[in-house]
Amino acid sequence: MSDSDKQIWLVLSHIFNMDGRASSQTITDKIPHFLKLGIQPIIVSAVMGNKDKVLEHHQVLPALAVALRFDLRHYLRQRIPSRALYRIAMIAVSLVLLPFYVVEKLIIPIETSWSWAISAYFMGARVIRTRKPRLIYSAGGAYAAHLAGYWLKLRFGIPWITEIHDPMTFPGQTTNKTRTRFSIWLEGKICKHADVAFWFTEEALAQARARHPELGDRGHCLLPGANEPEFPRVPYRRGKHLVIGYFGSLADTRNLGIFMQGLRKFIEKDPQRAEQTRLQLYGGGIDPVSARALREFPYPSMIEQFGRLETDPKTGESGRERVLKRMNAADCLLLLHGTVPFCEQYIPSKMYEYLWTQRPILALVWRNPHMERMLRELGHWAVTADDAGAIAAALEELHARWMRDDLADSGNPSPYTVEAAVRQIIAWANAI
Repeated sequence: MSDSDKQIWLVLSHIFNMDGRASSQTITDKIPHFLKLGIQPIIVSAVMGNKDKVLEHHQVLPALAVALRFDLRHYLRQRIPSRALYRIAMIAVSLVLLPFYVVEKLIIPIETSWSWAISAYFMGARVIRTRKPRLIYSAGGAYAAHLAGYWLKLRFGIPWITEIHDPMTFPGQTTNKTRTRFSIWLEGKICKHADVAFWFTEEALAQARARHPELGDRGHCLLPGANEPEFPRVPYRRGKHLVIGYFGSLADTRNLGIFMQGLRKFIEKDPQRAEQTRLQLYGGGIDPVSARALREFPYPSMIEQFGRLETDPKTGESGRERVLKRMNAADCLLLLHGTVPFCEQYIPSKMYEYLWTQRPILALVWRNPHMERMLRELGHWAVTADDAGAIAAALEELHARWMRDDLADSGNPSPYTVEAAVRQIIAWANAI
């Protein structure tokens, strides 16, 4: 199919083509499938990711100081290799923006990146006038893309599809009242004006529909999935240690605290297991709750911290390839969900990535029957996230299977693919 035969879609996403960001990966991974299926995306994004070399891709800076400082911090970090020079540059930027930053924080204390919507609106309007896209597609993540999409929908009246990564409001939300009111207001505008709006969990959709009944059958649940890694699989072989691998970021709301309690119970039942078991941690920094749990754990030799894997200069393997190799070699992959109300409407994107490894998964899940069902149907462990006893029991089962060399690859590719998600999105678009 030639480019002239493809439908043009205007895609708004604050984060795009930015390594290591789930919100970027979720939309960026869809692009090759859109192209293959006859859609020509025109991207409007922030400046933080890499500019696409194939697509028409417009990168714009936010209109106001708070978001501008946020975006420039990432932009300059990627382009200034010297840490000292980067700090000097950021001090200069911060000083210039300071009075405007303070005023904005006092007057409009909502989501950091919201003012990117202003710039995205004007760029999107220019694209609509010149390229006549079939529809607007906003993705986030950050609410700014949806705000710009709403404004463009009102101005031009063309169809609008929204891809909502995280619940916009939820019970127990601790953000300031102004930000909460803004989130509820924007969610209401999406539910009233979007031609198609989809969330990533059944509960997130149900809650949004309960708050805004006018959404009706224009609201959907769509599992985003993940692309199959372009990486040669090596069949699993049991090693001398039972290796439990955790890959990803840690935070106060998603930490190792309860898992370490369960791991301790498991070891104390038979201290010999401390010699047999290793917990390997890959990813960014350690949050304070996890750091304390690791520090107080009485079997420190079991813990191996590798940090973020970068490109290996000797072999040329990228950090991503090295991570996939370690994932595929682990006896079990640990998935942390969190223990806050937000988790009831959220499934970590890491789960879809883990499923492609065909390795056993031990997931600590918080009040999310949808996520539990998905994992258990595929033969993985899903235990209550705050139940150390249940975690210890799952580790008992894992250890018993490891002892009898019964942790072979499942042989089943993940049923949750990006291509399937894209086909569904296009079907909804064609029905508008």
